[in-house]
Amino acid sequence: MDEPRIARVEKVEVPTLADLVSRQRTFAWLFAGSLAVLAIAWWLRRLPMAQDPLLYAQVQFASGILAVTIAGNALVKFRGTSDRLALILTCGFVFVGIALTSSSMVSLRLLETDHNASLRDPMSWVVSRTLLAVLLIVALVVEWHIPTARHPGWEIAIALGVVLLSSSLLATAHWRLPTDLLVDPGGVFPRPGNLFPAVLFLIAAIGYQRRLPHLAAPFDRALVYAIGLNFACCLAASQSERRLDAPFVFAGLLQFTSYAVLLVGALFDNAQLVERVREMAASDPLTGLANFRRLVDVVDAEIQRSSRSGRSFALLLFDLNGLKQINDKFGHLVGSRAICRFANNLRVHSRAIDTCARYGGDEFVLVLPETEEEAAQEVIRRIGERMALDTERPPVSAGVGLAIYPQDGDTIDALLACADQRLYRVKGRTTKKIGARK
Repeated sequence: MDEPRIARVEKVEVPTLADLVSRQRTFAWLFAGSLAVLAIAWWLRRLPMAQDPLLYAQVQFASGILAVTIAGNALVKFRGTSDRLALILTCGFVFVGIALTSSSMVSLRLLETDHNASLRDPMSWVVSRTLLAVLLIVALVVEWHIPTARHPGWEIAIALGVVLLSSSLLATAHWRLPTDLLVDPGGVFPRPGNLFPAVLFLIAAIGYQRRLPHLAAPFDRALVYAIGLNFACCLAASQSERRLDAPFVFAGLLQFTSYAVLLVGALFDNAQLVERVREMAASDPLTGLANFRRLVDVVDAEIQRSSRSGRSFALLLFDLNGLKQINDKFGHLVGSRAICRFANNLRVHSRAIDTCARYGGDEFVLVLPETEEEAAQEVIRRIGERMALDTERPPVSAGVGLAIYPQDGDTIDALLACADQRLYRVKGRTTKKIGARK
């Protein structure tokens, strides 16, 4: 008897109305932009522009440097996150950078007497455009199925080998193709060979644009704009009738702009990453409050400011009651939740100038600038009342010790020691609790 088969139900994401409107808007912008680029490039065909290999060399060299810089940023991202998409972008832009910078060295010999030969796209242009478009699509597929690298070192070597092999195959295919497939002098598209990478860039632009609702990094947004500019670059190049004529120079400038946009996005991404690392270095990972390092800096700053102004500040040391019992009875997840509940209470009911910090496993410190003992006692009362209103189980309470600068100490160690003594003196004598209902 055959075993009954269980139907596999896959979760299908149904696009919302906002998603559909956004996609329609994207297609509209792509269509309008394509028409605008083609119109500009077609108009530029009529301009009698003199050939200038030096200008072409400068643009190519600058584009190559930008591509290598982008590859370096992507490699740093890959080493930090093991994201295969970053690895593929690294390999792609390394090759593009090398191809563009090397081609700029020989661009001064681009003037040729054969019109058809001069119309055929330079090798570096064709291979770099096509390979970059293919790699962008491959990166999307890889990100969807196997986004994280398991062996980064080996995968870098393998990816570079694949890129070199692909570039060789593309170069061989380019020279073996008949000239009439790549060149159509006087036609609607004098360089129809550029339409193939244009289609690839269009597919990549649509795919990367669909990633944006789930991503907010500047690099991801810049990548969509850069791909769109590369699509426009290929469209403009398809209107070129002579090497280094106005449409071809226009295409080169669009290529340079795409790399500049992507590099700016990468720099903004790095700036946000540095800011996140700085926040992580100064905050507690569980509660998001300041950690001990940040607490020391804050108290030192308050001591210096109070010394100048002559005004006191208060330091409150809290110790959660019965956290071990909560962990033993309900589990450590509930215990961690109890810590976060108390931390949120401190954060929400403190002033903007106050500093809440996690001092230890179940100990917290609240620094109250320009606060005397009477006002500090009012803060303790208010926090206790708020915790008492918390109906979540198990209930959370804490003991508290108070220290005032400068009478209770003139260093952070002296203030913490004083608050700690008062905390355990109070807990030992009266088992004073903050926030717990009896």
